[in-house]
Amino acid sequence: MGKKLSKKRAAVEKKFDLTREYSLADAMKMVKDLNTSKFDASIDLHVNLGVDPRKADQGIRGTVVLPHGTGKTKTVLVLCTPDKEAEAKEAGADFVGLDDMVQKIQGGWTDVDVVIATPNVMAKVGRIGRILGPRGLMPNPKTGTVTMDVKKAVNDVKGGKIAFRVDKYGIIHSPIGRASFEPAKLKENAKELLDTLNKMKPASAKGTYMKSVSVAPTMGPAVTVDTRSI
Repeated sequence: MGKKLSKKRAAVEKKFDLTREYSLADAMKMVKDLNTSKFDASIDLHVNLGVDPRKADQGIRGTVVLPHGTGKTKTVLVLCTPDKEAEAKEAGADFVGLDDMVQKIQGGWTDVDVVIATPNVMAKVGRIGRILGPRGLMPNPKTGTVTMDVKKAVNDVKGGKIAFRVDKYGIIHSPIGRASFEPAKLKENAKELLDTLNKMKPASAKGTYMKSVSVAPTMGPAVTVDTRSI
């Protein structure tokens, strides 16, 4: 299986000049052809920012609503008091509860994409922080996942809202769609994320802010985007 895949990848890479930089529009057309998996792979944007994540004001993190979603319906857990349960369920939350769900997570269950919590239960949520934190599931006011407006939070996530966070190397890794998406939709999703990142440029960041941008399928090589085309 490994040899077959590498042959396919070699053929794909031979078809394109991956040493070049391409406009955002051309990169989105190419990346669909670079997908070497048989499934509808995620298309991911990788943005290398000229920031120092160790500095408090340069630890870029936030959320963005992609115009065309990610192509994946996210599984949502809402941790709340009983008076908010009906609202969460009506909004489309997949799991709702508090003590029972906290106990379930303490037992090792984390089969969700996003966890939303109301502020009044954060003391209990804190007990499972060591489980949720490393998996990127810890609710946070900055990403809109700690809120009393449970309905809006669930609707946002189901409607294509994603959270992003710069890693220790200064890079943002984020899905922008699937291989089945039209190039124009991939481009619009990428543009929305890039515009959001540009608006978040810290005043203290020195030199080039958007150092490099590339786009790649889950399994397949990356295409480098000419940052001047953004």
